[in-house]
Amino acid sequence: MEENEKYLPKNEENASSNNEENPLSSGENVEVNPLEKMPFEEENPEMIWLSQKVNEIRAKMGEFIIGQHVMVDLLMTGIFSAGHILLEGVPGVAKTLSAKVLSKSLDIDFSRIQFTPDLMPSDVIGTSVFNMKNSEFIFKKGPIFSNIVLIDEINRAPAKTQAALFEVMEERQITYDGDLYKMEFPFIVIATQNPIEQEGTYALPEAQLDRFLFKITMGYPDLEDEIKILYRYRNNIKPPELDDVKAVISTADIHKIQELIKKVVITDELIQYIASIVDKTRNHGKIYLGASPRASLSILKSAKAAAGIRGRAFVTPDDIQFVSPYVLNHRLILTPDAEMEGTSTNEVVASIIQEIEVPR
Repeated sequence: MEENEKYLPKNEENASSNNEENPLSSGENVEVNPLEKMPFEEENPEMIWLSQKVNEIRAKMGEFIIGQHVMVDLLMTGIFSAGHILLEGVPGVAKTLSAKVLSKSLDIDFSRIQFTPDLMPSDVIGTSVFNMKNSEFIFKKGPIFSNIVLIDEINRAPAKTQAALFEVMEERQITYDGDLYKMEFPFIVIATQNPIEQEGTYALPEAQLDRFLFKITMGYPDLEDEIKILYRYRNNIKPPELDDVKAVISTADIHKIQELIKKVVITDELIQYIASIVDKTRNHGKIYLGASPRASLSILKSAKAAAGIRGRAFVTPDDIQFVSPYVLNHRLILTPDAEMEGTSTNEVVASIIQEIEVPR
C-alpha cells in the first residue's frame, strides 16, 4: 500500500506516492502554498470545479494583495468551513484590505464596523425605534446583519460590546426583547486587531477568542514582495479602488462548496489523531489552559475544507498539520514560566504536532 493510499475514499485509487515535507519543523508559521498540487488528487469533477473557483478568488486577491498566500488560503478555508477569522498584525499590512477584497470577490452583502471605546451593544446588533405612525416599537437591525462583517480593531471596544457578539458568532442569531432574529446565509465575522498598541484597548475574553476558527498573524512582506508593492503603486497616489472588483462566487456557490466539504472523507485514524493533538494541549507542562472540544471540531472541519481546496475528497495528516497552529494559537494560555522563557504558543503547538505519532 502506498503511503497515503489509506486516506483515499473506498474503491478509489491514488495517482502517485510522493510525500511532502512537513512544513511544521519550527514554531513559526511557514509560508507554504496550501493550494499547491498534492499527491493522490482525484479526478473528481466537483473537486475540479471547486479548485477553479478557488483559483479565481486567488487571482482576484492577487490583484490587490501581494504575497500573503497562506493568509488568502486560510480566509477561503474559513469561509468554506463556516468559521470566523481573527486577523492580527501591525498597522499597514493589508488586514482590512484583504477582508474587503475577499468580500468583493463574493456576491454577498458586506458591512464594516469600526470598534471604538464608546461603542455600545445596540450600535452593533440594533435597537428598538418608536414608530409614531403605529404607536409601537420596531426593531431596527444593526450592521451585524450582513453576510461578511468586518470588525476593524475589535479589541478597542469594552467588554459589554464584546459580549454582544457571543450569541451571534456561535448561534448565528440575535435575541432582542424576547424576539429571535436569524442571520442570513452565509454569516462570517472577520475581525482585525493590532498586537502592538495596547493603549485604549481591551483584551478579548477567552470565550470570544474560542469562537474564532482561525487566528492569522500577518507579518511584514519580504524584500521581494515589498519591491513588487512599490512597483505596482508607483504611479498611483490614491487608495486601491475596489468598486470594479467583480464577484466570482455566489451565495449558491458557497452553499454548494460547503456541501462538498461535508462529504470530504476523514478516516477513524485521523479523527483519533486530531483528538490526540487536542488532548495533549490539556496535559502539557507549558500550557495552563488547553483547547476545548470546540477546537477539535474546528480542526476537523477546517482540515476537510483544506483538503477540498487542495482538490481532494479525503483528508490527510498534512491537512491537519496545516490548520492546527491557526486553530490552536489563540485558544491556549501558557504557564507563567513558559511566558518568562519567551516561549510562544506556535512553538508549543509545533512541538505537540512533532511529538504525536502520525497515523500510518
